[in-house]
Amino acid sequence: MAAHVNDWNKRITIAEQMLPLISRLHREHNAVTTIFGRLLVKETAVEILKSHRYARRITERELDPALTLPVLQQLLELELGSGSIDVGRLAVGFEEQGGGDDAALRTYLEQELAELIGDHSEQKHTDVVLYGFGRIGRLLARILIAREATYGGIRLRAVVVRSKGEGDLIKRASLLRRDSVHGAFDGMITVDEENNIIWANGTKIQVIYSDDPATVDYTAYGIDEAIVVDNTGRWRDREGLGQHLKAKGVSRVVLTAPGKGDLKNVVYGINHNDITADDQIVTAASCTTNGITPVLKVINDRYGVEHGHVETVHSFTNDQNLIDNFHKGPRRGRAAGLNMVLTETGAAKAVAKALPEFEGKLTGNAIRVPTPDVSMAVLNLTLEKEAEREDVNSFLRQVSLTSTLRQQIDYIDSPDVVSSDFVGSTHAGVVDGLATIANGRHLVLYVWYDNEFGYSNQVIRVVEHLADSRPRVFPRRVAPAEI
Repeated sequence: MAAHVNDWNKRITIAEQMLPLISRLHREHNAVTTIFGRLLVKETAVEILKSHRYARRITERELDPALTLPVLQQLLELELGSGSIDVGRLAVGFEEQGGGDDAALRTYLEQELAELIGDHSEQKHTDVVLYGFGRIGRLLARILIAREATYGGIRLRAVVVRSKGEGDLIKRASLLRRDSVHGAFDGMITVDEENNIIWANGTKIQVIYSDDPATVDYTAYGIDEAIVVDNTGRWRDREGLGQHLKAKGVSRVVLTAPGKGDLKNVVYGINHNDITADDQIVTAASCTTNGITPVLKVINDRYGVEHGHVETVHSFTNDQNLIDNFHKGPRRGRAAGLNMVLTETGAAKAVAKALPEFEGKLTGNAIRVPTPDVSMAVLNLTLEKEAEREDVNSFLRQVSLTSTLRQQIDYIDSPDVVSSDFVGSTHAGVVDGLATIANGRHLVLYVWYDNEFGYSNQVIRVVEHLADSRPRVFPRRVAPAEI
């Protein structure tokens, strides 16, 4: 008992020593530190130790903070540029190559971070406007505010909505402050009613009232070359979304829904590099398409997929009725909180827009269920090669931990998790390894996804890509094909 207490006291003391180092790296170098992808910036000493414990998933043992503290100390001695630095990977990598004294550690870090050292290129800042302020819009605002404080780059400047009358601004600020699913806003929110401004953690959000995207003059508010994120779903084709480009101060448009016609449906991590300078309008596809496409991509690359069926068990959305009433869509008029509602999904077909090799290979349906957030996709696949359950799970686990798709694919094998455990997940999808079924060429995968927050993070990644402000990650991650 006493030994356990002493060990805890020793570890928490080391973690407390890390706090000012992490803060200085962020403040002085705009360097964001992580432990195997888990952010350390603005975390408590206890959270830092939890991140070290998380390392068991990668290294099969808890990471000793005594190994990471010297790395942080040495990083402060380097002339670092802006980037995301995985202290956990650096500490383990140094130990695996034999370790050594401070001089050896310094040499190792200089080799691993050569691209980052001495790079003091000025960071670009890109204005972002949210057109609409519903479920996704408010989550995008929360993420944008946090990302600007952590990384800089993209910055939320304005929200455009249709006025709902007296008290509109107060109500919208209140909805940003409190959320029944995702909890309270992390910080302070105040309202300037005279100037239609919401202040959130020091971020000035100009609220603009308009029902015509083409006539808004963003330059009048000091906003220029902005990326407009349309989360209303009101327009989904090039003609409708093109109205935003007629407004003064707009450079590009992102739709938070599947697009129609020739618009590119982008799943970040899969086909974001297909975006060209000529693409002024892109879409971030759907939450389900984002949830399943990365998993389908890596499985197809490794085993080949002949065909498959996607069944989504999806939380109800604002599109459905609370009680039985008229709805233009089949079955969606029935009470969302009382029924499982069988409906259609375009996600299976939409996968082919991001992965053309899946054209004609997938079918899909959806079942809406009485939960407010977090959904599941069941991928029932016929493979070209035979696969064993352990091999599939081991592969997906490694992809989730060390690959370039680690922000898109997560993996879990806990016997007790349920949907509410995935509220707030930043990943596009989370593979439930205990549910995996493999029998010859027949494979069934279960993928959880936070259809609100996880999807919103994917949207932000697309916006950052358009703004050329995605944080550089060091050490570099490997492609899934190399695992």
